[in-house]
Amino acid sequence: MKGPLHRRTLPAPSTPGSLSDRARAAYLGMALGDALGATVEFLTPREIAHQYGQHDQITGGGWLHLKPGAVTDDTTMALALGNALLDKGLDADAIAQAFDGWLRAKPVDCGNTVRRGIIHWRRTSETEVPLSEHDAGNGACMRVLPIALYLHGAEREALDAACRLQSHITHHNPLSDAGTLCVVECITAALDGADLDTLRDGPIARLVAEHPLFAYDNKRQENPSGYIVDTLRAVFQALTAQGDFRAVLVDVVNRGGDADTTGAIAGMIAGALYGFDELPQVWLARLDPRARELCEAQAEALIATAEVALA
Repeated sequence: MKGPLHRRTLPAPSTPGSLSDRARAAYLGMALGDALGATVEFLTPREIAHQYGQHDQITGGGWLHLKPGAVTDDTTMALALGNALLDKGLDADAIAQAFDGWLRAKPVDCGNTVRRGIIHWRRTSETEVPLSEHDAGNGACMRVLPIALYLHGAEREALDAACRLQSHITHHNPLSDAGTLCVVECITAALDGADLDTLRDGPIARLVAEHPLFAYDNKRQENPSGYIVDTLRAVFQALTAQGDFRAVLVDVVNRGGDADTTGAIAGMIAGALYGFDELPQVWLARLDPRARELCEAQAEALIATAEVALA
């Protein structure tokens, strides 16, 4: 990625919690949402209600037969991206190599579009798959959190370019690009202390204005698929309907469908929004210890190097 990154003027945080704490909360929020949602992934809301009443505990299981607290591709791909950023910066080939290493390590799950993009890179060494109307999945968005931290303080243009750099290795689609950038903008605003109204009236409203398919007010999005529009409708509805971290995640995963990914994306935004102290301690205690360690360490490392990326 060439050219200087211009720093924007950052507002003073208006709510409690240091930048480092909010970064950690975003990473752990992603992992918690992933682990919570994985249990009910691909179930319908009716099936969830029949089996669990309300699913609100990290128990493992699900179609992947996970251990309690285990995470899936949402979290592990984000960690792979973060490692590449810390090692090589905004280098598309380094990111593609990191994704390839992740896939070769036999992750617990991998989406078809992600797998196809990584194989494309293996065969061609190209770090951008062809533009495709069929690649509007949520796989690029679910892993994008490291970009928000690494480029904390960057202008929107730089955030957009970095999102596309990592996204297009596997997903090259205008809706995927727009939704992924919106999520990064929500995270970066929340890291700076923005409240929910600012997110709703700022980056979320801009996305809906530019791409009306993302409008989320008219009908509750249940059983959301891996289509980025379905995913973000569910996430935005949960974020704007609920007033704390736990409620947001319980709401979104009980909609079923691609629940690990809706949980992960909602968790990264809500974590940055509400801060570390609002993460449920009982959930943190159940989270896989290694996953927690990696998330916290990477969050702090990415925030610490943000100034270097902007130099």
